[in-house]
Amino acid sequence: MASGIPFNGAPPRPRFHLGASPVFGYRILAPMDGVSEWPFRSICRSLGSAMSYTAFVAAHEVLAGRPQALRPLHFTPEERPVVFQIFDDDEGRLLEAALRLQERRPDGIDINMGCSARCVSGRGAGAGLLRDPAKIGRIIARLSSALEVPVSAKIRLGWDEAGLNYRVVARSIEENGGALIAVHGRTRAQGYSGEADWAAVAEVKASVHIPVLGNGDIRSPEEAERRLAESGCDGVLIGRAAMGHPWIFQGRARADVSADERAHVLGVHLERMLAHHGEPEGVILFRKHLTRYLDGMGLPPEERTLLLTQTEAVALRRHLIRIGLPIGEEAEGYGAWATALAA
Repeated sequence: MASGIPFNGAPPRPRFHLGASPVFGYRILAPMDGVSEWPFRSICRSLGSAMSYTAFVAAHEVLAGRPQALRPLHFTPEERPVVFQIFDDDEGRLLEAALRLQERRPDGIDINMGCSARCVSGRGAGAGLLRDPAKIGRIIARLSSALEVPVSAKIRLGWDEAGLNYRVVARSIEENGGALIAVHGRTRAQGYSGEADWAAVAEVKASVHIPVLGNGDIRSPEEAERRLAESGCDGVLIGRAAMGHPWIFQGRARADVSADERAHVLGVHLERMLAHHGEPEGVILFRKHLTRYLDGMGLPPEERTLLLTQTEAVALRRHLIRIGLPIGEEAEGYGAWATALAA
């Protein structure tokens, strides 16, 4: 698979391991609800994202077996290592859901302890778990002892500024068998406001002996390298900055990507959305990505509006070609890019 890792005749050395799975590279697509599903995740993986996190799914939805709810867990072998992320406030449901998901052969199960959305954290799931480190310890202990795959957790720094308990939470995860911790450098109360506290992320890394991934405000390849060096983390999670610019996982700036290359990847992304969701849902859901791909093109507002209100793939393709983004086989260099993305 195209990993973005140079090969100089000697086998590349893993950056870290998730259980027995080696992870090559340090830039990783962050799990994002409605974003890090197979169409986008697979493109990022092909362009250098070092492993794959699925978007989270609710444990009770897993147990109900609803196909629509389980769609975010679809993956292809080329994406490995693949980690399924789940959330719930109930220890028993988390265990039962994890055991059921293990049958799908992921490389790890991650417990979301960082979602700040009120509908999740307000009922004690996601970041709501941060209020009870002892419960976190029990969850990790039960899952790590029952599962054959490693168990990890994604956390925030605490519920709010008065409850900054990230060191206690991190040690509880490690001491109870957790294999990896991802840390978003904000509290639940902050949501996505303010700035991520990377000094606190570095404290987590210094306090445990398992791999730690840092998350928050990584907007460029240079910032990824700087945060990695400052924190001592094993890798960084890149979220919103990857939307419309998956080449960030190759260490490339947006300005270094040609219009033809952008057009081709955009086209591949659209086709995978259609394959995954069908039409018109695939087109409608693709629009949140399309608006990011169009950033920096200087399109008039009415042109953007026209593109972002399309519901039919044929019409969307026609408009993209008209503004100079030939997608599919019309794009110059199609063969090379298609080979790289399919490798």
